[in-house]
Amino acid sequence: MLITGVAGFTGTHFAPLCAERGAEVLGIGRGPRPDLPGLADYEQLDLNDASGLRAAVARMRPDWVVHLAAEASVVRALRAPTDVIKGNLTTSLNLLEAVRTQAPDATVLIACSAGAYGRPEYLPVDEQHPLVPLNPYGTSKALVDQLAASYERSYGMRVIRARTFNFAGPGQTDAYVIGKLACRVAEAEATHPPDGRAEITAGNLAVRRDFCDVRDGARAYWLALEGGLTGVFNVCSGRGTLLSDILADLAAHASLEVVARTDPSLLRDDEVMEIVGSHDKLTEATGWRPEIEQSKMLLDTLDWWREHLAVGATG
Repeated sequence: MLITGVAGFTGTHFAPLCAERGAEVLGIGRGPRPDLPGLADYEQLDLNDASGLRAAVARMRPDWVVHLAAEASVVRALRAPTDVIKGNLTTSLNLLEAVRTQAPDATVLIACSAGAYGRPEYLPVDEQHPLVPLNPYGTSKALVDQLAASYERSYGMRVIRARTFNFAGPGQTDAYVIGKLACRVAEAEATHPPDGRAEITAGNLAVRRDFCDVRDGARAYWLALEGGLTGVFNVCSGRGTLLSDILADLAAHASLEVVARTDPSLLRDDEVMEIVGSHDKLTEATGWRPEIEQSKMLLDTLDWWREHLAVGATG
């Protein structure tokens, strides 16, 4: 199994799971080799290097390829749409071409995104919902989604398009909402006396999102590959949660009182106020269901940030 972006948030959970289940895990990434259990081989490579990627795939000859590498920040996409749209599309095209020419019998799982759906016409959102993205990030993922589908149709490749909703969990950076809120709570604990009171800034806490633990998501990817699936599948929790409730749950685990202040600079005109997905298709095909309770996901994320900040303070 070859994983792009193996050192990223999802990759660091997915790769060890695959190794535990008997897969030989090979990785590609921009940075130096990550310290991941079960990582058998690794190549430091920019996926924009099409010839280098073809050579890597030819050398590794994977049976399964999982494409996790992507620019996943909506904020960055709004600031640099050309870079993000071109980058996500080009790297995905290079990977599909490398597999088509060097490992045509491999199954490819592409991590697509619910951001491609845009503002829902109905809830829960299933795989038949049209793709009408609202921002450059969603547009980039819709293009990747359709590109992957075209390779399945045109070349007979085995392709899984995993439309992931909001993954969260331990190891998530503060570039994403749950990682950011957990980081702010952990920072408040580190800088305020116990049983004190801290104010943290946040964006629109009235939005409702479908959050799925990244560890459940990793298991979904494995089952989709193991089950020999092709086509498109949502990976989601199937429930919507207000961001205000997410913050309240994190605050309940804190050693001090936490209050939120809305930062107008974090508000977006194109905000989707509610999106919830349906995982019925994936469940029917594999038996997968989310297993990790949301409260555990939030506590594990908060604990990760506590440890991360403590290491940074002493390192």
